[in-house]
Amino acid sequence: MAGTAVSVPARRPRRDALANQERVLAAAVTARLHEGRQIPMAEIARLAGVGVGTLYRRFPNREALLSALTERSFALVRDLAAASASLEGPAVVCLEHFLDGTISHRDQLVLPMHGGPVELSQTAVRLRDEVRDAVARLVERGVDDRTLREGLTPDDVITFGAMLAQPLPGVADWDTVARRQKDIFIAGVVPAPAGSSV
Repeated sequence: MAGTAVSVPARRPRRDALANQERVLAAAVTARLHEGRQIPMAEIARLAGVGVGTLYRRFPNREALLSALTERSFALVRDLAAASASLEGPAVVCLEHFLDGTISHRDQLVLPMHGGPVELSQTAVRLRDEVRDAVARLVERGVDDRTLREGLTPDDVITFGAMLAQPLPGVADWDTVARRQKDIFIAGVVPAPAGSSV
């Protein structure tokens, strides 16, 4: 029909473009870890093995790159939370799996608490909400199977996980310290034994 607009489906990024993007983001995380937030964009491109033009076409400035790193981080935590919530066995074991994962992946996380942008993109907000939904399922299951105490909230778990993923300055072996703190947290969120006054 004349005058009718024809909608064209949005093209999905090519596989090589997605691979380039992941290489850039992985290089940016590594560079940020070793060189700090102000590492030159050209150095990130070099580490990723892509041209500077390729980098700037996808991420026109440092803020866009940081926003993408934050989205990538929330997606990683979302996937970890979903995988932990889907494990069989007591929910408290699933919670330990999630917290261990946040410690193991801490070098990959660029979140607001870890120096990422405070103003989140719509994608980051959606991913953050998906993290909370997955953790909420895990906590609800723990209350139902009586391996997690009532009153524990998804926000408690997420906040603590974010703290475990942020090493304190001057601590030489953060993984050991973080796992000890995780054990203390787990001991505090399991229900008290029957007959206990705690």
